[in-house]
Amino acid sequence: MTSPIQNRYEFVLLYDVENGNPNGDPDAGNMPRIDPETGHGLVTDVCLKRKIRNYVELVKGDSPGYRIYIKEGIPLNQNHVEAYVSVEGLDAGKKADVGGVNKAREWMCANFFDVRTFGAVMTTGDNCGQVRGPVQINFSRSVDPIVQQEVTITRQTVTRIEDAEKERTMGRKHIVPYGLYRAEGYVSAKLANDPAKGTGFSEDDLALFWEAVINLFEHDRSAARGKMAVRKLVVFKHDGALGNAPAHRLFELVEVERKPGVVVPRSYVDYHVRVHREETPAGVELIEMA
Repeated sequence: MTSPIQNRYEFVLLYDVENGNPNGDPDAGNMPRIDPETGHGLVTDVCLKRKIRNYVELVKGDSPGYRIYIKEGIPLNQNHVEAYVSVEGLDAGKKADVGGVNKAREWMCANFFDVRTFGAVMTTGDNCGQVRGPVQINFSRSVDPIVQQEVTITRQTVTRIEDAEKERTMGRKHIVPYGLYRAEGYVSAKLANDPAKGTGFSEDDLALFWEAVINLFEHDRSAARGKMAVRKLVVFKHDGALGNAPAHRLFELVEVERKPGVVVPRSYVDYHVRVHREETPAGVELIEMA
């Protein structure tokens, strides 16, 4: 892997859903998440991070340095035990001192892409410390209010042999007919490079992260999620680690609005997306990756 990143970044991601549920809320019968005051759709940061993890695992498998820490079927403490077994001077099941915990944390950062990227709290079981990740993503929010539509579906078969002559079963499916969502995120070189607790998030890691974001939904198809697509990724690269402009000013350079005369948007072409490149502050490079 290359050296840790040296530049601060912010980014704006636009993606849409058609006849699907981008992020169901388990506390609301898996209905699409919504802001109850405005009706705008929401997608959690955890949802997007899961898709990024899945893409990295698909591309890299269990390649050294690119394993995934938060993974279905693998207890987190099992990874902590592996760290203690692998680091000289540590014994699994025995409490480590501060120096030992730091060594375990460094081992976790070196071996797990998502720890190095998003951070993790690894204090359960064999203590591997805490990591503050250099990459953070806000909740996504739809540009316009969405409709939470409930669709009735039928199943042409039954489960049990004794029910073979019974009527076919009914079910429900929750969809958003159409929604354009906007997410904003941050990449901190300082958190990647911190002498005491830096994760070592590298230029190679960053390139893989952008690749994963661009391909966020290409290998995540399902009947429940409908047609989802990344429409635009705008990246702001500062010329140093501390940055040259506030993040909110950069986010404001990407403007999304409904086209005149469009009452109910049903596709991406119903929107104007304007990137005000000419207003980019000095010391910041605006890059349209998608």
